Amino acid sequence: MAALGPRSSSFVPGWEAEPGASDSGGEEEEEAWEEEEGGEGPEGSARGAPCLFCPRSFCSAEDVFGHCMLDHGFSIGTVVHKHRLDFYNYIKLINFIRAEKPTAGYFSSVSFPLPWEEDKYLKPVLEDDLLLQFDIDDLLHSTSVSYPNGLTEASSLSELLKQAEQRAEQAEDALARAQEDLQKMRQFAQDFVMNTEVRSGSSVSSIADLREDEEDVYFSSYGHYGIHEEMIKDKVRTESYRDFIYENPHIFRDKVVLDVGCGTGILSMFAAKAGARKVIGVDQSEIIYQAMDIVRLNGLEDTISLVKGRIEEVDLPVEKVDVVISEWMGYFLLFESMLDSVIYARDKYLAKEGSVYPDICTISLVAVGDPSKHAERLAFWDDVYGFRMSCMKTAVIPEAVVEVLDSSTLISEAYVIKRIDCHATSVSELDFSSDFTLKMTKTSVCTAIAGYFDIYFEKNCSKQVWFSTSPSCAKTHWKQTAFFLENPISVEKGEELKGRITLHKNRKDPRSLIVTLSIKNVKQTYSIQ
Repeated sequence: MAALGPRSSSFVPGWEAEPGASDSGGEEEEEAWEEEEGGEGPEGSARGAPCLFCPRSFCSAEDVFGHCMLDHGFSIGTVVHKHRLDFYNYIKLINFIRAEKPTAGYFSSVSFPLPWEEDKYLKPVLEDDLLLQFDIDDLLHSTSVSYPNGLTEASSLSELLKQAEQRAEQAEDALARAQEDLQKMRQFAQDFVMNTEVRSGSSVSSIADLREDEEDVYFSSYGHYGIHEEMIKDKVRTESYRDFIYENPHIFRDKVVLDVGCGTGILSMFAAKAGARKVIGVDQSEIIYQAMDIVRLNGLEDTISLVKGRIEEVDLPVEKVDVVISEWMGYFLLFESMLDSVIYARDKYLAKEGSVYPDICTISLVAVGDPSKHAERLAFWDDVYGFRMSCMKTAVIPEAVVEVLDSSTLISEAYVIKRIDCHATSVSELDFSSDFTLKMTKTSVCTAIAGYFDIYFEKNCSKQVWFSTSPSCAKTHWKQTAFFLENPISVEKGEELKGRITLHKNRKDPRSLIVTLSIKNVKQTYSIQ
C-alpha cells in the first residue's frame, strides 16, 4: 500500500476537519507550498489532478469531483454510497476508471460483482494521483456531497437536465423517423390482418403472398444504385475477386461461367476478360438493366448474356456450366441466405468437374472488451428526454449490431465456429450449433462477442487469394457483427471462456438470422435483420 501515498486530510469545502487533526504549522506549510514550483502546491501536484473522463486537469480532488458532477453527470458520492465502498475499494474504483476509461454513464448500470474488485486496481495508474490521496471518510458518513462554489448534487440537477436535453435533441430527427416507420409497419400489419380471409386455404395463400412481397422488397433493395456503389468501392471485396480471376485465367479460359446475383456485372466482365467463352449473369433486381448497358458499353455483349429473374425460376441458355461464381456473402456471412441460391445453381447447372468460387468460407468469434461502448448502448435508456426508459434495455440487447470494431478492444484469440466448403455443403447444414473456446489475451471485462468471416479462393488455383472481415484487417462494407452481453464478464489473461452458439434462419423471415449464445450458464438470443 505504500505506493498509494499517504491519505490526505483535505476535505471538500464545507466539510469539517477530521477530529483531532493538528492545525499547527498549517500556515507555514501553505507558505512553503506557495513558494515551491511557483505556488502550485506540494510535490506531485504541480501538474494538477486530471479529470476521470476528459483531458482537463484541476488543482484538487474536490475540483475534479465537482467538474465530474457538472460536466459529466458522475457523482463520486453516489457511487461510494450505492456500493458501500471502503477506502480500498474507492482506490480500486479510481484506478479502474483511469485504466479502462468507461464513460460516466457506464456506472448507472453497474451491479455486483463490481468490475473494479480485482486487486490489480490497487496499483496506481497515474503517479502521485491526488484522487488516491483523497479522504473518503466523510463520504461514507454523509448523505450529500458538497462541491466547489457552493454547488450540491441537487443544485446541479438543472444543469445536468439541460445537458441531457441537448443530447436528446441530436437524436430527435432519428427518433421521429423511427416512429414514422413503426406507424407504417403497424398499418401494413393491420391491413394484412383485415384482408386475410378466415378460410384456411385463403389464409395460406395470403401468407404466401406476404412472403413473396418480402422477397420483392429484398430484391428491390438491390435495385438501388447506392448499394452497388458501396460494394464496388469496397476494395477488399472487389480487388480480391479481380485478383483471383485475373491471376488464375486457366480456370476461366474457354469455359462457360455462371454469375449468380450478378448486380452491375463486374464479376461477369472480369471472367470475360480472363478468357471465358460464355458468361451468364442472373439477377432478379432492376439493376440488371443497367448491367446490360454496362456490358454493351464495354463491347462484351457477344460473351456475356444477362438474365433477369431468380436463379431458381429462370431457364438458362445452357444445360451445364464449368464455373459458378458469386458474391453472395451477407453480414455474419449467412445473413440474406443467398448461399442457398448458389447451392441450387451448383446442384442444377454445375458440370461434374466444375468449380464454385469462393470455395471455402469460415465464420469466427472473438471477445470484445469495451465498457464505454457497452454503456453507450445501454445507459442511454436511463434518461431519454428526462424520462426513464431502462425497460428498453431488454429489447435492445437482443438486436445484434453491425459496426466497425476497434481492433484495440479485442481481448481474445479468434475461434472458428463454422467452415463451409461450397462444393459440398447443403442448405440444411447452414443452420448449425458449435461449441467455442475463447482464450483471453488481456485481463479485462468482456462486454460483447463479435463475429466475422474469411473467404478463400483455393481449388485449382495457381495463385490462391483470400480476404478477411476481421476487425484486425482492412475495413469492408460487411463490418463485424457484435452481440452485446447484458452483464459483462470479468476475465483474466490466459483464461478460456467457453460457450456455445446456435444459428438458424428466422422462420418468419428466412433471409434474417436468429443467433443464440450460451456463456457461463447465461443464454441470450439475438436477431440479425
